[in-house]
Amino acid sequence: MGCIARLGCLVVLAILALAGWLTRDRWMHNLPGKAPAVATAPAEQTWQPLTPAAAERGRRAIAALDNPKGPVFANLSAAEITAYVSQAAGRMLPASADSVEAAVIGDQILLRAIVPMKDIAGSGVLGPLGGLLNARERITLGGTFHVVRPGLSEFQVRTVKLREFNVPGGAIPRLVQQITKGKRTEGVAQDALPVPTPRNLADVRIANGRVTLYKTTGARP
Repeated sequence: MGCIARLGCLVVLAILALAGWLTRDRWMHNLPGKAPAVATAPAEQTWQPLTPAAAERGRRAIAALDNPKGPVFANLSAAEITAYVSQAAGRMLPASADSVEAAVIGDQILLRAIVPMKDIAGSGVLGPLGGLLNARERITLGGTFHVVRPGLSEFQVRTVKLREFNVPGGAIPRLVQQITKGKRTEGVAQDALPVPTPRNLADVRIANGRVTLYKTTGARP
């Protein structure tokens, strides 16, 4: 009987061990010193295509801030704010660009597209780097968006990447001048694109995959 009892205990322990293994995802994170698992989405999933619909949603959300009875803030996705900025600034990329996408990563708004290099490097602004590139390459612009004065904001370009090459910071203002065709707006930085915005837009915050715009009146949430 003693052998049978011991055998029965071993069977029960084996079943309990198997059950514990199969349900480990439910209880292992509670063990002392065990860091909780954090679900992360692949970086590629943060990129959103720029579309006329996204630009219109961004335009409506920003225009609503002009309404005294409207919301005191507006949350915009990467595609909405970038499509709006691109339209309001005249154009952030050559008309020949395709596969245009946007993302908010960290504290930057990113814009990427495939463009003919002759539209970017034709003026010699890239120097020797231009000779290392193919006829069409992916360009990625990264920057911040902030208010300059009532009615005017700017998208300030902080980083430019062509394929895996980082464009030197000193060349960025020249690239921006090429995009804006040399037109300057008073108060806007040399490495930034001017963007008309509502006069009561007070602040812009970039975080958690979205851009939040605040108006001058009303309490923040």
